[in-house]
Amino acid sequence: MKVPAPIVWQQGRLRLLDQRRLPTSVEYLDIDSIDDAVTAIATLAVRGAPAIGIAAGYALAASAARSPQADRTAWLAGLDAAAARLAGARPTAVNLAWAVNRLRRLAHAGAGADALVGEAEAMHAESEAVCLGIGRHGEALIEPGATVLTHCNAGALAVAGIGTATAPMYLRHRAGVPFRVLADETRPLLQGARLTAWELAEAGIDVTLICDNMAAVMMAAGEVDLVLVGTDRVTRNGDVVNKIGTLNLAVLCRHFGVPFYVACPSSTYDPDTPTGADVTIEERHADEVLGTQAARVAVRNPAFDVTPAALVTGIVSEHGIARAPLADTLAGIMTPAGPPG
Repeated sequence: MKVPAPIVWQQGRLRLLDQRRLPTSVEYLDIDSIDDAVTAIATLAVRGAPAIGIAAGYALAASAARSPQADRTAWLAGLDAAAARLAGARPTAVNLAWAVNRLRRLAHAGAGADALVGEAEAMHAESEAVCLGIGRHGEALIEPGATVLTHCNAGALAVAGIGTATAPMYLRHRAGVPFRVLADETRPLLQGARLTAWELAEAGIDVTLICDNMAAVMMAAGEVDLVLVGTDRVTRNGDVVNKIGTLNLAVLCRHFGVPFYVACPSSTYDPDTPTGADVTIEERHADEVLGTQAARVAVRNPAFDVTPAALVTGIVSEHGIARAPLADTLAGIMTPAGPPG
């Protein structure tokens, strides 16, 4: 696979692939401070729920290593403040808070900066194993000759490893199984067109780009056998919070009888939040929608939507596939969070 690594950690320095510039330019940002990390996360230079969690973990660990540790009380206070800033950069994706809280708990239990760096490196390695686990559990969903529709980017650019929703695709492709992918362009930021279509094409996978509003026509024509998407958070009852437009696909799948699956690492499962209605949905700047239009009109630009658990066929994790009743099956396979056993 030729896709550049979204996160590079070398000799205590963090570099992030600037995904705002893809696919026309491959450039990396040097992250030398918490300010740099917050900006990169908030502006989507790094994006994808698992990736922003890993990036935040490295940024927090590096900041802790740079800070004087002689006064442990002051050091912990600084760590907590930095963690709060990172967690607030993107409120919808649960991996961000999950990652920084994992490091905070370790520090408050007595660990020093070196241990935090090791924990961030462990999270990075775990992500690769988790993606492989998702791929192994989900690859049988893609039958020979099938057409899979996906939305936004839940691929190698969004994680460490072979992606979440794309993991079954990569494994099937490596096994020589023929199949086709339809990639929604995913407006307004075109993460499907700029990232997913490019990533899969670079890997040699048969991928066709479609506009978001073409999905119904493709399903009506019998050209979609499976929808497989990622997620930024799955709540305790099985509601799925993902890129805006995901709910549209789930409704269409119910109408046309197409299976709707969600790839979800255990770190993206949020048992502390009861339902999708309890999740803060980011609303981003109007310019993402308006583009270069001269007219200034009111704009709504929620970045995510909530797909009710009742519309979800199954949730694929590194531990297995959860099916209805999702609240019960998720609780059974998602605890504890971490790499596949």
